[in-house]
Amino acid sequence: MTTTASPEIANSLRIGECTLNYHDQGQGDAILLIHGSGPGVTAWANWRGVIPALSRNARVIAPDMLGFGYTTCPGDWKLDPTAWVRSLVGLLDALDVPQVSIVGNSFGGAIALAFAKAYPQRVRRLVLMGAAGLPFPITEGLEKVWGYQPSLQAMRELMEVFAYDHGLINDDLVRMRYEASIRDDVQTRFAQLFPAPRQQGVEMLALAEDALRALPHETLLVHGRDDKVIPLEVSERMLRLIPHAQLHAFGECGHWVQIEKAPAFVRLLTDFLIDPPSCNGA
Repeated sequence: MTTTASPEIANSLRIGECTLNYHDQGQGDAILLIHGSGPGVTAWANWRGVIPALSRNARVIAPDMLGFGYTTCPGDWKLDPTAWVRSLVGLLDALDVPQVSIVGNSFGGAIALAFAKAYPQRVRRLVLMGAAGLPFPITEGLEKVWGYQPSLQAMRELMEVFAYDHGLINDDLVRMRYEASIRDDVQTRFAQLFPAPRQQGVEMLALAEDALRALPHETLLVHGRDDKVIPLEVSERMLRLIPHAQLHAFGECGHWVQIEKAPAFVRLLTDFLIDPPSCNGA
């Protein structure tokens, strides 16, 4: 355990050549939260409104993914879906967690799908929120996210891409995320993850349609109708492909469902992951 004033830094665990920073709260069936790929993102920044509520009735594990946040790796470490999934398996093995439900946001949704494809027996249920994972023409919003060059103005513009409700964006939030994006070598690592042409990043994260058709897991798709980063049509295509899928779309909501619709999102997760309805209706 690391003692620090920052809530973003929690537990530290060596996995291969990398040291993962991860949050681990609560008891019960395990839920793995996988964050998105915005500049300066950490697990805590992404899930701070979700972890306390879910951990009242479940064990919640939320790592900073390789290449992000306070997780560290050698500078020449090759990052791709295989490496990200292997690091998650290593984390769960070290924590003696044989099976999880996975909640993946954006980039994290694609990694959740890759995990479920590679290790289907280790996954109970899937929640994919504003998820990548199928090919689509890269949006102007995603170009801005992956092409971010640090400045306060650029970060404010990104926040306005993420959120439908611009009233959520204030100077303190912009400065906090900007400062996170320039900490140590964060921007250097971030620029290496999704270089131009950035359509190749979309393709790298995409699974074949047959892989989605073969998923046996109950899957909840969640999307903001007004998402400018990953279009709603991606989740609608997943709904048609994944056999046991359902879709919940929020109106007047962008890419930040977990922030813009936090109470309703937590209720969805609780109902789907912790208190699923009985098959016999009892």
